[in-house]
Amino acid sequence: MTSWPSLTLEDVTAFQFSNWYPIFSSLSIKSTVVPLDDDFRSYLEADGIFVPIGSEDVPPKSTLEDYDQHSDDEATSPSTQYAFPELDARIRTVIDEYGAVFPKLNFSSPKDAAWLLPSSSPLKCTSPADVYLLLKSSDFITHDLDAASVFEGCVDGPGVPGGYRLELVLRKWFAIDPSREMRAFVRDGVLVGISQRDTNYYEFLDEPETQRKILSSFIAHWAAHVQPKWTGPASYTFDVLLTRDLTRFHIVDFNPYAPRTDALLFSYAELAALSSAAAAATTPPTPVLRVVDSRGHPTATRNAPEHQHNMVPLEALTLSHGRNVEEFAAAWMDQVRRGTAVGDSDDDSGE
Repeated sequence: MTSWPSLTLEDVTAFQFSNWYPIFSSLSIKSTVVPLDDDFRSYLEADGIFVPIGSEDVPPKSTLEDYDQHSDDEATSPSTQYAFPELDARIRTVIDEYGAVFPKLNFSSPKDAAWLLPSSSPLKCTSPADVYLLLKSSDFITHDLDAASVFEGCVDGPGVPGGYRLELVLRKWFAIDPSREMRAFVRDGVLVGISQRDTNYYEFLDEPETQRKILSSFIAHWAAHVQPKWTGPASYTFDVLLTRDLTRFHIVDFNPYAPRTDALLFSYAELAALSSAAAAATTPPTPVLRVVDSRGHPTATRNAPEHQHNMVPLEALTLSHGRNVEEFAAAWMDQVRRGTAVGDSDDDSGE
């Protein structure tokens, strides 16, 4: 049976983006943190997929005549209840500075909703509406909405730290080479394992010389720039993007060393065994590097899209009936935009 390091409320809080990013900002992706209020939480928790009024960067085309043609159900669309002009302005300012952003909340990113935006630039947001659409369509981010879920299993719980507040993280978007994404596992202060994150086979990662280079540079960079600065629990995981020359890395995220964090190409039983061996060794052992080492690797044979089980909201099932792919995509985006247009029409009708 795998043993787990105990986690306190303070330990879990250490993994909140706004707590670790100021310490590691020079090693990470440029980001901006925006506090969110209860109204925005209500929007995320409301039924249906829609974007708030005014969040799209296109002039509204609705008129009073258009409004009269909407059904009563459309006129009472939930989108008419939500508008966040100050947040819209803040997001637009960050987008102007960064060029484009990809969003997350305190702990979780909406990767399961990436299919809603072009696959050539996943999670790339160029308007507040893009940000809201990803968050609203994601199942992953619901973890952050429920503080009890965030701090579940803490040895000093149940409870929620008084400072826990929902926050929006806007990270500068750029095209990431998935072959250079890695997850590292640290148990009791010892780096025991490093795993490839993407499930595809990359021939260069299977080269012994490349693996030696990754290991030596990874160990040195972690020992010099991560371990001395990390203020959270002694056991943790962290995600990185290796530089093109494989000599350094950029920190993407920190996560608890716990079942909630995917062990990827390891199992936690294997990591526990590596930790036990490290504790018994007289010198620090070299961490184990795991990569997809062939096209026949069990992980590499998965042809289904990542997060496929999160890709079909109820509204999508309804809209897809009797439509081909192109017709469905057009209908889906029209439903989202129409939610905003209804709200704008409602404003016009009152003048």
